[in-house]
Amino acid sequence: MTTPDRASADAAPGSAQTPGHATAPAAPEPRPRVPGQVYLLAAVIFCLGTSEFMIAGILEPISGDLAISIPQAGLLITGFAIGMIVGAPAMALLTLKLPRRATMIITIVAFSALHILGALAPDYTVLMVSRVLSAIACGGFWAVAAVHTTRIAPPAVHGRALASLVGGLTVANLVGVPMGTWIGTQFGWRATFWAVAVVTALAAILIAIATRPRATPNDARGAAAGAHDPATGAHDPATVEDHRADIHLPTLIRAELVAFRGPRIWLALGTTALFQASVFAAFSYFSPLLTQVAGLSHDLVPGVLAAFGVGAFIGVVIGGRLADRTVFGNIVGSLTALAISLFALWLVADVGWAAIVAMVLVGASGFSIAGALNARVFQIATEAPTLAASVNTSAFNVGNALGPAAGAAVIALGWGFRAPVIVAILLALTALLVAGIAIRFERRWRARDQQSLAEVTVPMSSTAETASGEGAVSGEASGEVACSGATSGEVAGAEPAQPGIAPGGTPRPEAETAESACAGAGTAEAGCSARGGIDEAR
Repeated sequence: MTTPDRASADAAPGSAQTPGHATAPAAPEPRPRVPGQVYLLAAVIFCLGTSEFMIAGILEPISGDLAISIPQAGLLITGFAIGMIVGAPAMALLTLKLPRRATMIITIVAFSALHILGALAPDYTVLMVSRVLSAIACGGFWAVAAVHTTRIAPPAVHGRALASLVGGLTVANLVGVPMGTWIGTQFGWRATFWAVAVVTALAAILIAIATRPRATPNDARGAAAGAHDPATGAHDPATVEDHRADIHLPTLIRAELVAFRGPRIWLALGTTALFQASVFAAFSYFSPLLTQVAGLSHDLVPGVLAAFGVGAFIGVVIGGRLADRTVFGNIVGSLTALAISLFALWLVADVGWAAIVAMVLVGASGFSIAGALNARVFQIATEAPTLAASVNTSAFNVGNALGPAAGAAVIALGWGFRAPVIVAILLALTALLVAGIAIRFERRWRARDQQSLAEVTVPMSSTAETASGEGAVSGEASGEVACSGATSGEVAGAEPAQPGIAPGGTPRPEAETAESACAGAGTAEAGCSARGGIDEAR
């Protein structure tokens, strides 16, 4: 039984053997690896995640210093979430014409500067403004860093690479937030802001050095094309750069909006938001669940939450590897495991040690889906993924906002602190339903796509056989592979072609686009659709 994200790879270009001729054993291909640059980006996201969640640990110092209530101080967390929801797509559109390297440097420098503003804030209003603007910069960096990761990592490890970025956020909860809380309690909350500002400024320098493009002697286009490894399809991190300044902004925006025309992207975004809402509907109320239902001491709560973070980190690592094998399998498996873990937590919530074990399992099962959710968006919006990636970031934050609100609503109804877990289960099952609809739709989409390809290749094969007999069979096979690669949105060792835009980001005539997208098809209407990559056989 096959799933929509597992494509057959029984035959590859050049793998056919000629009868009567011995074939030398092929040299083993190098094992694809996650580029080191991805871990640098994950370290930056560690800083961003620390800033996002550190407010929860320094609410009281902020409240006392600025003479505001704790609920008012808590609104700083809400302001950051709103900034992420709105800011990520806005920054994606505003920076489309900029190279991704420049965008990452600008956003992280702005993030650092805004934390200096926060550290110097004379009142609550200035601090709130600095938090909202910081979130906008954070959202812009997240989206572009994810796109950059898919450009420099081999397709075979896209799931692991994207999971590594999420791993930076998980480690922020494990290490960064407690460290920020300690700094805030020992030296004042402003010291925490200064620490984040200094570390992110250093990160901006490291990104500027590590992602600096350099031209290569064997590449006439130099850094605009980016050297790549034909064996893995990975680009050289030192030469990857896109030059989009010469393309009109409306053209870039139209290319980015292509992925939003069908239901595929909306189903993916819905799954993301529902999953995140499920996790945070339960997680937000773990503390009262432990103390008032399980009967544990308040002193044990930080250790339990740290254990949850360890489980989440393990889930991210395992899930990234699963996503490289099957994205939909990872999504369905993780959501099923999450629902089961939440149900187990609901059953044993009044037994201290059992509740702790169940919470760790919730962390592991829930966060194992993170890499797959991001990878799914890039499969749909392969050719122009920046806006789609930013909207996916917003979807995560929509879940961050809706989940705790839903949990608070059932507690307010007097249903107790177990009730948010029931809400989380229902949200996880709804996400699973949406994922099932996405799988069914993907199968129909793929069948329709393969039918379009067959209509192109059949006339080709008939003409080729008439012209050159046995030799035409080889030509037909290679032509079919070329068309298949163009349809899936990915050509080995190169970025996918998109209408009017070359892989490096330079404009080209429409006729040239059709010719290069499906070489040998004999017509510009070769069935090579620009509907976004479905290459899920990574």
